[in-house]
Amino acid sequence: FPGQTDAPERKSNVAFDVVTVVEGLQNPWSLAFLPNGKMLVTERPGRLRVLADGKLSTPVTGLPAVDARGQGGLLDVALDPNFATNNLIYWSYAEPRDQPGVNNTAVARGKFVDDAAAPRVENVQVIYHQTPSLASTLHFGSRLVWGRDGTLFVTQGDRSITEGRMQSQTMDSGLGKIDRINADGSIPKDNPFVGKEGVRPEIWSIGHRNIQSAALHPTTGELWEVEHGTRGGDELNRVL
Repeated sequence: FPGQTDAPERKSNVAFDVVTVVEGLQNPWSLAFLPNGKMLVTERPGRLRVLADGKLSTPVTGLPAVDARGQGGLLDVALDPNFATNNLIYWSYAEPRDQPGVNNTAVARGKFVDDAAAPRVENVQVIYHQTPSLASTLHFGSRLVWGRDGTLFVTQGDRSITEGRMQSQTMDSGLGKIDRINADGSIPKDNPFVGKEGVRPEIWSIGHRNIQSAALHPTTGELWEVEHGTRGGDELNRVL
């Protein structure tokens, strides 16, 4: 019908080879390729692993505690654009707070030490905390995408509960937002809402439910994201 945006299944008749690279992971959520061909793989229960030659490392040590209940846990992992010279990696996770059951999405970074016997991250800094924190185990987001200018997009969820959903389009809340920060967690001066009263300056876009995939368009550099919807209502959006 006119204006239809639903995407029905379409058979491509393309044959795929399915190859098992490794077994034994629990809820693997994200991966990042290292320059040497190894992979970093996150497991939602809170483990970061190095995958090399079909074998998993022991868990990388040095990560902060994660809240692995429900949809929470250790989520995305991404290399710094200058990883070849600074060895920095970034990861997002459900961050437990002081009050029982209360948490939020957070982003940390650290220097990755690729030690076969004891892989670890050092000089860890938590550079972003979603605000406010809520007592929910749902809708954390969260993907990390580097812009071409070296800024970092952080996708987040609305935490699913009514209190969070009602804040998805309010400008003084980090719930249901895509935020844009610098590599050190500071706020880019050219963010669209910098200097506006009552608006969080890190906000890039509002009104999101639970963004679990995001990438830059290879030609335009625009941010594209996949909105995890309810009752089959998933969306693919350009974020301008």
